[in-house]
Amino acid sequence: MSTAILTGQPVPGSSIEGDLRSLGFDVRLASDAGDTGTLLAAVPADQRVAVVDARFVGHVHALRLGLTDPRFPVAAVPGAVSVQPAARRALIRAMAHETSAAGGVAIATENVADRIVTALDADGVDVHRPELGTLVAAVPADPQQRNEIRQAVSAVDDEAVRLRSAVKARDGFFTTHFISPYSRYIARWCARRGLTPNQVTTASLLTALIAAGCAATGTRAGFVAAGLLLLFSFVLDCVDGQIARYSLQYSTLGAWLDATFDRAKEYAYYAGLALGAARGGDDVWALALGAMILQTCRHVVDFSFNEANHDATANTSPTAALSDKLDSVGWTVWVRRMIVLPIGERWAMIAVLTALTTPRITLYALLIGCAFAATYTTAGRVLRSLTRKAQRTDRAAKALADLTDSGPLAELLTRFTRGVASLGPAYVAFVAGALVVLGAALAPYGSWWPVLGAVIYVLLSPVALARPLKGPLDWLVPPIYRAAEYGTVLVLAAEAEVNGALPAAFGLVAAVAYHHYDTVYRIRGNAGAPPHWLVRAIGGHEGRTLLVVVLAALLTAAQFKVALTALAVAVALLVLVESIRFWVSSGAPAVHDEGEPA
Repeated sequence: MSTAILTGQPVPGSSIEGDLRSLGFDVRLASDAGDTGTLLAAVPADQRVAVVDARFVGHVHALRLGLTDPRFPVAAVPGAVSVQPAARRALIRAMAHETSAAGGVAIATENVADRIVTALDADGVDVHRPELGTLVAAVPADPQQRNEIRQAVSAVDDEAVRLRSAVKARDGFFTTHFISPYSRYIARWCARRGLTPNQVTTASLLTALIAAGCAATGTRAGFVAAGLLLLFSFVLDCVDGQIARYSLQYSTLGAWLDATFDRAKEYAYYAGLALGAARGGDDVWALALGAMILQTCRHVVDFSFNEANHDATANTSPTAALSDKLDSVGWTVWVRRMIVLPIGERWAMIAVLTALTTPRITLYALLIGCAFAATYTTAGRVLRSLTRKAQRTDRAAKALADLTDSGPLAELLTRFTRGVASLGPAYVAFVAGALVVLGAALAPYGSWWPVLGAVIYVLLSPVALARPLKGPLDWLVPPIYRAAEYGTVLVLAAEAEVNGALPAAFGLVAAVAYHHYDTVYRIRGNAGAPPHWLVRAIGGHEGRTLLVVVLAALLTAAQFKVALTALAVAVALLVLVESIRFWVSSGAPAVHDEGEPA
């Protein structure tokens, strides 16, 4: 239960007390000037507390945005301020400051909420002020102003704004025009019946897994059912976030589920397509693994580029200016969003092709589409990076170093790489990655030549740790390492030419990719990288790559398959146990996309 303290003179006919109760607050009235502090002291320390001016006039959703969002320790709208337990000391200091400013007299109840916000600002507290758009929140000074504000409230449909705000601001064409127009109403229906975003997220995962199972049957009916279920899973995937934004039901567990289940659904579906094709005598495991690798590397490119540049200074370029000009032409925005093949367009394409064609055609189309999208986005970002004079921060350099996932071998060799690092980390990483992948691809299975390439890869891998990654193209280092590691596993498993090797490689890459996604979302939540012991325990990118290459040289194809399976299970157990421990802990960050301001 949360507590709201109403201050100031009650206004006849005001609905503020009922509005606060509808938002889940236990409302208490400050009977006199000194009563506000007394009531605050009586609120249990583990409860949220809000101070609201009794004269407040505005939309209920404006109060909801300002007083109930769990992501912000302190939030305020005009006439109301909400403080979570973590910031209770700051609230007490603010009230003490106001008492002192009043010459030792207890805080006056008039305008106390706004005065508290002013004191919090002066104390350096980060006060979140939500964008209200057309919503109204105000404290009128006289009856005439009150009537004017009430008319402004009546002129705006509170529920329509709330529904509109439930939809993400920047979605793809397919999601915006074919899903969100009705999914928002499903979200409202779910919210009114007490369904939580986490429950809908789980339903979306289960639906996608059933879709993968249908695809694995290898029958035409199964493929049609799989396509339909995949689309329904995507609808639910949109609904869970819309419920979170509609009801402000953000949580740390929800952040973790939302961040990881999308990848689990998509990659499980790839595996289902491969299994279904195998039932028909067509082996497409290499295509399925290639699609997972390409999609994961695309995401790492996105994450690395954004981490490198979102807090950089002097972050402008002619390429960025051209992009802004194109965005000013309406239709180009949608074309560019479709070109990058976001999740909505991608899943729609996969679903339709699954129902109408074969798994091989579906995966080929997916590879071609994602390759084009990756080329388009990466080329644009490289041009931006080369033409801008951005000064990247130490925080960004640390994030990129964490994203490289360098292990104990790289750390040990760091002292010997100062000269190599001056050549440019991205160039060195590209050469090292090309050597290990080409070495594996050009030599027959069982050859020791790939081991030489892997050794060189290990020797050059600490380049990412030798100096801060602040160069214009240093953000390419993490995706290059991902492509090198995953690509090496794919090539060696394909060369083994034994049943089960590619599915085992699929499992290994999926486990390692989960670890990399987990790293990304921790960094996005300002929680830092996974613990150092975990990175060392699973070897880092260079250690795993060397191990896989040595195993391929030492073992027969059948033994190599077993070794890949064992390695996949070991990595999966370690990263999943640590990830679950972290994300269900009270200290884990909540990471959610924002809805569009009204």
